[in-house]
Amino acid sequence: MIFKHFFFRFELTIVTAAMVQKYQSPVRVYKHPFELIMAAYERRFPTCPLIPMFVASDTVNEYKSEDEAIHVIERRCKLDIDAPRLLKKIAGVDYVYFVQKNSLNRRERTLHIEAYNETFSNRVIINEHCCYTVHPDNEDWTCFEQSASLDIKSFFGFESTVEKIAMKQYTSNIKKGKEIIEYYLKQLEEEGITFVPRWTPPVACKSESSTSHTRRPVSPAINIPDSATKEGLNSKEILNTSSSPSEPTAGTPDDKLDADYIKRYLGDLTPMQESCLIRLRQWLQETHKGKIPKDEHILRFLRARDFNIDKAREILCQSLTWRKQHQVDYILDTWNPPQVLQDYYAGGWHHHDKDGRPLYVLRLGQMDTKGLVRALGEEALLRYVLSINEEGLRRCEENTKVFGRPISSWTCLVDLEGLNMRHLWRPGVKALLRIIEVVEANYPETLGRLLILRAPRVFPVLWTLVSPFIDDNTRKKFLIYAGNDYQGPGGLLDYIDKEIIPDFLGGECMCEVPEGGLVPKSLYRTAEELENEDIKLWTETIYQSASVFKGAPHEVLIQIVDASSVITWDFDVCKGDIVFNIFHSKRAPQPPKKDSLGAHSITSPGGNNVQLIDKVWQLGRDYSMVESPLICKEGESVQGSHVTRWPGFYILQWKFHSMPACATTNLPRVDDVLASLQVSSHKCKVMYYTEVIGSEDFRGSMTSLESSHSGFSQLSAATTSSSQSHSSSMISRWRFC
Repeated sequence: MIFKHFFFRFELTIVTAAMVQKYQSPVRVYKHPFELIMAAYERRFPTCPLIPMFVASDTVNEYKSEDEAIHVIERRCKLDIDAPRLLKKIAGVDYVYFVQKNSLNRRERTLHIEAYNETFSNRVIINEHCCYTVHPDNEDWTCFEQSASLDIKSFFGFESTVEKIAMKQYTSNIKKGKEIIEYYLKQLEEEGITFVPRWTPPVACKSESSTSHTRRPVSPAINIPDSATKEGLNSKEILNTSSSPSEPTAGTPDDKLDADYIKRYLGDLTPMQESCLIRLRQWLQETHKGKIPKDEHILRFLRARDFNIDKAREILCQSLTWRKQHQVDYILDTWNPPQVLQDYYAGGWHHHDKDGRPLYVLRLGQMDTKGLVRALGEEALLRYVLSINEEGLRRCEENTKVFGRPISSWTCLVDLEGLNMRHLWRPGVKALLRIIEVVEANYPETLGRLLILRAPRVFPVLWTLVSPFIDDNTRKKFLIYAGNDYQGPGGLLDYIDKEIIPDFLGGECMCEVPEGGLVPKSLYRTAEELENEDIKLWTETIYQSASVFKGAPHEVLIQIVDASSVITWDFDVCKGDIVFNIFHSKRAPQPPKKDSLGAHSITSPGGNNVQLIDKVWQLGRDYSMVESPLICKEGESVQGSHVTRWPGFYILQWKFHSMPACATTNLPRVDDVLASLQVSSHKCKVMYYTEVIGSEDFRGSMTSLESSHSGFSQLSAATTSSSQSHSSSMISRWRFC
């Protein structure tokens, strides 16, 4: 079936160590009623001329309910795989057989298709699940989804060859997906069939509970993606399995990606790229509880790692944590650039290039980098560059709508006229390298093209310094022109319309980018002032970092004067697994000692560690637990609140979570061992924020977790909100790191 049912779009990811391939399709939407699509679908049996390798199919078992609402049919399909003659001779077969089971429910308007290979089933395991359903927003449209897996256990030493053959068959038939349904729809139209009525219960039919059915044997359904089971099921059990909540169901683009939506807003992706996007997006939905970055943002990180899901997920989660910690999502709304930047930073947005990408112009040669660093400091320049990138993301979205095609990156035009050794001032180069590092890590694949014009002789020196910090894929987008070469063939006119070439480059368009110039020395700041200002800029975050060690939890003390106050918290588990506890005590614990060698306080580069509960205290006598312990895995983000019942002292505790031993044996489980290896030196790291507010102000507090956006406001297409629990606490969690 995996090589036969190709009117879909699915994706491949290879786990090379186990020779496993997984496929996941986007949602394909047919703008035709379900019943008409079913009529077209049935015409592809017993064979389909559009799939030459689909030789034949025979009905093995069939079942119909008395009211004809349910129709389950099992077919044995014969395929002529395009494989080398030698391989077929070694395998001893000319054809490959698959078993396909279709479960049609006309009442619910669904068709579930399950298939598995019969040939070489002890060497190769192929499972597939397809689903036709009614579009959730338009009952006259039909959705199609497909997932499949290929697990090559062994194949006479030709495992790699079999894998390549599977890919060849896949790539040669993937584009036929929509053609097949459209081919039979057109055939129906030529025959005058443009409408098929919906199923309605027969007038003489009794209620379903009293209707008896004549059953014919039907072999068991295949549970996808788990291994196929051979236990017998009756027909009703088969239908219940097909419509279980765990099966894939169609959804809107807000829930699942539509194939047309991908093409319109994300571009032409290969099936492999589509699947990587869908799988990473699904992981984010499951772990972030529906609050995920926009698809364009996820796709950028996938492209930056050549669609390696694990690597893309790692850098994406690191970037999301960084955005949340430094509140980058709000930079355009909450931060106003200093007047010095507005007057002397020679850069700005200027229309768009021929591909519709936003165009940013930077007159680096006219900019006094030393003066800007001396007047503002490194952090202010970095923040300004971040605001430029955030504006670029916004402009890409706008241009996508304006031009009607996906635009996910911008073009940068850098004019180097005036560049000299003054620009190689060491602190200035250091600031530039740090800016490049931050931008590369958090805005991958946003630079579509970099045009460097009028490069002087000193440019190779600067290029030698900065090029090692630039990603290889990014460097390929650089076009460098010396002197007036940009005016000749292959120059600026190939990328920018003549009408918008800036006047300072010989064009007719007035460019409003500041001309730069020397920053007055009267605006320079002392080193001490800059240091304090730099610290202030990047500590403008409500979050604190803490380290948690085995045997050394991190604890925060909160004193409550009025009962019925609300303690709220928001924390991310950035490393390791922890247990979160909330305790209450009538007496205050001793303050932590200040010496670094004391038992109560540990200083760590990754954050502080404070212990408040004295070792002589006893649970139940000196303090009590007011919430059940919450185990939080690495990568999770937890929001919650607790309505206090008594005044006194509350202690929030993050404690190292030790992996439990297996209940049936003294030997640790493999998963436990692997998980423990990920926590080096028994150290965990959390990033947290707490707040205490009155219960009457809980919902109205602008800074409370009840109304927080948790760092995703600009990158998320969907939002979630918390809900208050009056009895104890509210906790919502999603994986973040």
